[in-house]
Amino acid sequence: MINSFLELRKLDKLLATVTFCGPTAGCPIAAGTLRDESFLKRRKAQRERDLDTLLNIKAFLTAARAGSFSAAARELGVAPSVIVKRINRLEDQMRAQLFVRSTRKLSLTETGERYFPRYQTIVGDVDDALNGAASSADRIEGQLRIKCPTTLAILNFGEILNDFQVAHPGIAVDLVLIDRSVNPVEEDFDIAIGAMPASYANVIDEPLSPYPRVLCAAPSYLDAHGEPKHPIDLIGHDCLTFQTTGSTWSFESPRGLINVDVRSRFSANDSQILQSAACRGLGIAMVARYIARPAIEAGHLRTLLPDYPVPELWLKALIPSNKIKRAAVQSLLQWIRERMQPLPSWAV
Repeated sequence: MINSFLELRKLDKLLATVTFCGPTAGCPIAAGTLRDESFLKRRKAQRERDLDTLLNIKAFLTAARAGSFSAAARELGVAPSVIVKRINRLEDQMRAQLFVRSTRKLSLTETGERYFPRYQTIVGDVDDALNGAASSADRIEGQLRIKCPTTLAILNFGEILNDFQVAHPGIAVDLVLIDRSVNPVEEDFDIAIGAMPASYANVIDEPLSPYPRVLCAAPSYLDAHGEPKHPIDLIGHDCLTFQTTGSTWSFESPRGLINVDVRSRFSANDSQILQSAACRGLGIAMVARYIARPAIEAGHLRTLLPDYPVPELWLKALIPSNKIKRAAVQSLLQWIRERMQPLPSWAV
């Protein structure tokens, strides 16, 4: 997005190249005659208004995503009063209120919700124009804001993104680690990596690879509490739950899906922490198979209920439909897909 003075100067130069009159004999620019000074002044004033409007839109988008004027100000490096002034100007231009302002939180009005994705598209188009003007045919430039689960990023995707930046030095990456499903449109991500089954409007799901999970526990726990033989037996056990998926566990069976509401003794939003808790004998955990594999091979964990497998999730990239054609997005998506072949470590 437009974040710096230098980017605004680039945009100013880009706008300055636009000819506002057609190639007619009466056009002073097209005919190569003396420029109309008043016309040039009007064009300069219009460019300044365009730049000001883009700053106002950026303030609106940032405040909507951050949830407050003060948080938006910190992100953009300006005073909160500047954010308020820019948003007020935008509302004046639109003749409509974009936010419901209260002492507790900031929320979008119906008009604000309707225009949020449109303004994202506008800012994205400007980014593409700036990057296109500065990029050569074989050099991709721009900024990518990416969401990824914590453990997956630390063990795998961090390296994938680092390699991508080595190959594409003109790309700036903003990686945010979040262990829940997010709507990339509402939270302003270019790509959101995750394995949750949620889907969103105006978002394209790009499947990447299987993401199998296992049910496991430490031998010490099973010696003390017994081994469950059927999913319903889990009701009487201590369970270690992943906060995003909750305490309802599902299992496949010949008669269909079995759902069990388990008792959570310990809950976390990170799979490695749950795996560690299971190794300490705190209870039964449902985690990604690649997370549990080393402990299983070492004998610290045992897999459970082999006749009732845990339904397989599917790792995917969620991309806003208005960003799917961006060169940087397509390049990263292709880079990730190539590293999913034949199968990544988490899918084996």
